[in-house]
Amino acid sequence: MNQDKITIVVPCYNEEEVLQIFMQEIMDTQEKLPEALLEVLFVNDGSTDNTLEGIKQLHAQYPTHVSYLSFSRNFGKEAAMIAGLEHARGDYIAVMDADLQDPPEMLIDMYQWIVDEGYDVVATARNTRAGEPPIRSFFARMFYKLNNKIADVHLEEGARDYRMMTRQVVNEVIRLTERNRFSKGLFSWVGFDVKYLEYKNVERVAGTTSWSFWGLFDYAIDGLVTFSGAPLSLASFVGFVTFLVSILMGFYIVVRTLIFGDPTPGWPSLAVLILGMSGLQLLGLGIIGKYIEKIFIETKQRPLYVLKEKELTKEAQ
Repeated sequence: MNQDKITIVVPCYNEEEVLQIFMQEIMDTQEKLPEALLEVLFVNDGSTDNTLEGIKQLHAQYPTHVSYLSFSRNFGKEAAMIAGLEHARGDYIAVMDADLQDPPEMLIDMYQWIVDEGYDVVATARNTRAGEPPIRSFFARMFYKLNNKIADVHLEEGARDYRMMTRQVVNEVIRLTERNRFSKGLFSWVGFDVKYLEYKNVERVAGTTSWSFWGLFDYAIDGLVTFSGAPLSLASFVGFVTFLVSILMGFYIVVRTLIFGDPTPGWPSLAVLILGMSGLQLLGLGIIGKYIEKIFIETKQRPLYVLKEKELTKEAQ
């Protein structure tokens, strides 16, 4: 019987502390899944620590289980994921993080749901956010609610990038050549039959996350802009409503002056109106500018990443 091959794409940025622990968990999972060969494809995203050296050690230690790509600099997680998907050669492809917040043992259930039940994608979603800062949890929930109201794609609340896909799904994701990538949205956009597995939030086993609150906030804004034109419509709507309000206020001021006169100068209200209108204008310009930025990036047609070196297993070369 031929053994299926599962390529696990693992973006890495300064993850030297967790690599050995992560690989041991993968090998423990391999023992429980003898019907498939697990190949880990690490993507070193321009790490500034000893992540690349650690990956090379793992490749020497597990030559049939470890491959790697290394970027010339940091290009971001989205670039690392698409690079991994483009170089993955398994029958099934998974995406997960190295910090073990994505439990490796779930790969077994993912594989079985795809092979036995015929799903094209088995993804994961956290049903709790225990241990996460409350403000981050609040904004994360608001992002999913807002996205599902205004965007063209539906995102499962708490959805992670951690998932396993068939070769057909990965080929379709690779065909999406846009530079402004929001993978959660792209995975949803291509469709197919998707099964979600829920699990409780897991803390990192070591190291610190490279995602700051503002980094996540900017990433969320990119996701909304990439898959929805609603912010542009909102800017137009706010501008129109503000214009109507200004007409009504102007009419009120004229009538009040004709009837009661204007003994008191209205500079405070005028200052508030000017500041309010200026703020709305800047909001509208900011929204439009975000879309122009996306257009600017797309028109340059720069590659998403630059490889400095790579080492694949013999079967994948």
